[in-house]
Order: sequence, then structure tokens, then C-alpha cells
Amino acid sequence: MKNKLHRGSCLCGSTQYELEGEFQSFFLCHCSRCQKDTGSAHASNLFAPQSKLSWRQGEENVSIYQLPNSRHAKAFCKRCGSALPLFAKELGFTMVPAGSLDTPVPISPTAKIFMASCADWLQNINHDISFDEFPE
Repeated sequence: MKNKLHRGSCLCGSTQYELEGEFQSFFLCHCSRCQKDTGSAHASNLFAPQSKLSWRQGEENVSIYQLPNSRHAKAFCKRCGSALPLFAKELGFTMVPAGSLDTPVPISPTAKIFMASCADWLQNINHDISFDEFPE
């Protein structure tokens, strides 16, 4: 099996990474913890078992927050706060925030998970007006 190479970075560009491997799944997680740590309706995370995560630049800017008494953790850039990949050693996979990738996301979402916690304001989002850019 040939491994794919994916690259990504944070918003300020100080932290850059490469991931060698293939994504097995792509979950849109609507749990209350992911809502809190993204400040949005859900987290969009790709999961790559048997992958190799390498920091190309700025590894010293990476901080990890582990929610006490849980498996919920988040890696982020200390300079700009952007979500970054995290290797979950005990689970054997790397979790990559889809928005951190600079290369194309190679798979479509696998599933929406924890929908019982879905933000109520997200229920009728398909009826909202859409704009290609910031509205004037």
C-alpha cells in the first residue's frame, strides 16, 4: 500500500506539518465538547491509523489540551489558536482537523456523529441565505 502525503498549517503559518498515510474516516462531530473547542456547530476531523505525523516547522508552537478524565484532546498553535493534528497514542491514530490541510481533503465525510448533541440553531441551516463572500 502506497502512503499518501498530506500537508497542512496553522492560520499564522508559523506551524506546518506533513502526514504520511491514508485517511480511514472523516467525522463531523456534533458533541458538546467539540462545539466548545471549535466555537462552532461541529468539529471536522480526519482519522489516519498507521500514519506518520512530522512537523516541518514550528513544533515548539504546538500545545495540547487534554480534557481531564476524558479522551478528548486538542492540539493547537500557541500563536494563533488554530487546531492542529494530534497523534492519539493510546488509540493508534492521528486526528487531523480538516480545515488545517493545505492539500485537498481526499475523502468525503464518513458520518455525522453525536447528533443528539447537535446545536439547535443548525437544524434549518439549508433555508438560510448564502453569499459567496462577506455580504455588503
